[in-house]
Amino acid sequence: MEAMWALGLFVSVALVLLIGYPVAITLGGVSLWFALIGWFAGWFDTAFLMAMPNRVYGIMTNITLMAVPAFIFMGLVLEKAKLAQSLLENMAALLGGAKGGLGFALLIVGTLLAASTGIVGATVVTLTLLALPVMKKNGYDESLSAGTICATGTLGQIIPPSIVLVLLGDVLSNAYQQAQIDAGIFSPKTVSVGDLFAGAIIPGLILVAGYALYWVYIIVTKPNKAPAVSNTLTKPMSQILASLLPPLVLIVSVLGSIISGIASPTEAASVGAVGALLLAFLKKQLNRKILMEISKETVKVTAMIFMILIGAALFSLIFKGFHGDDIIREFLIDLPGGRMTALIIVMLVMFFLGFILDFIEITFVIIPIVGPILLSQGFDPVWLGIMFAINLQTSFLTPPFGFALFYLKGACEIDSKKLYKGVLPFIVIQLLVLVLLAWKPQLTGLISF
Repeated sequence: MEAMWALGLFVSVALVLLIGYPVAITLGGVSLWFALIGWFAGWFDTAFLMAMPNRVYGIMTNITLMAVPAFIFMGLVLEKAKLAQSLLENMAALLGGAKGGLGFALLIVGTLLAASTGIVGATVVTLTLLALPVMKKNGYDESLSAGTICATGTLGQIIPPSIVLVLLGDVLSNAYQQAQIDAGIFSPKTVSVGDLFAGAIIPGLILVAGYALYWVYIIVTKPNKAPAVSNTLTKPMSQILASLLPPLVLIVSVLGSIISGIASPTEAASVGAVGALLLAFLKKQLNRKILMEISKETVKVTAMIFMILIGAALFSLIFKGFHGDDIIREFLIDLPGGRMTALIIVMLVMFFLGFILDFIEITFVIIPIVGPILLSQGFDPVWLGIMFAINLQTSFLTPPFGFALFYLKGACEIDSKKLYKGVLPFIVIQLLVLVLLAWKPQLTGLISF
């Protein structure tokens, strides 16, 4: 009977989210209703709710999560500083004369923006407004161009410093400690956001290389879809290098300080935010009005994330109250084929949930449940975190609710069929990278698997 309550809670939350209710209210509200009904029916112990104040206090005082608003602020400042516009114009001038040159320029700019801002929505919209009209004007296939913009715009999910990796780092750290305590280890090891950042660099670059190889394939087999631009403006190399230098300095200062251990993610994010402000002031792209808009948007996005965190904490407590975590643990452990079968099942569930749920919901609802189970079976937390991150990145591209698709369609008029056709090859590339990491986990910096 308890299994039915746990399953009913999960399904009800998913259905209410599909109707369109806010995520945080849905997670908390539906869970409380189930707790109330379960208490009357004698299937739920309200003692589980007594832990909620401590959960909220832990969320609000979490040092790692304090990096989230700083990274969001940094990304929004760089967007307003028109960093993408400068980069795209200069890279197009450098590469546009070759076949597919605008596509490769888009990949380079998208990668640099991912490592500078990490905000998918801002990156996709900016690249759509700047690149898509130019690519269409010069005869590039619209479906190919739109798919590339969506895919490169989501690179901020995996290439550090990534807000997803910050959130995953906190969730996985808790899951890893819980798995060790359950195993009788009362001095548990920890996994940090810096570990995830270091582990994500090579997989992120492999993903970019996969996109580039797809463009090479298009140029060789269907060159009419990506012609050379005959009227490309020539710009001095010094100007091109000057546009590349600021984001590179920012990336090295933020990411390098975290990986080297000089600074924590929160400290490095603060440095990055200050650096982005200085860059915007130097480019004379910032005034009091724009700064107020950036600050309001930062507060809005941060509040949304923390509200979802609190709602997910309530859902998690009530789900455990119905022994849902025990039911899932028994199911995954008893599967034929051992831990690899369990991992494949979890990854498939996350992939298909990405069709209907946002990455934040999956991170805060699904991973806290399955994470301790998989980690207790011996999977490395860094490798598992990178696998989760790439899977979550794919959720931005999967129809019908891929958020990158919504961002692009909101910024321009494009037929949905063309857009879905354009992103499909990039979804396949991301899944192939997942397979590669499963085959060669050393690519995330692991010594053994």
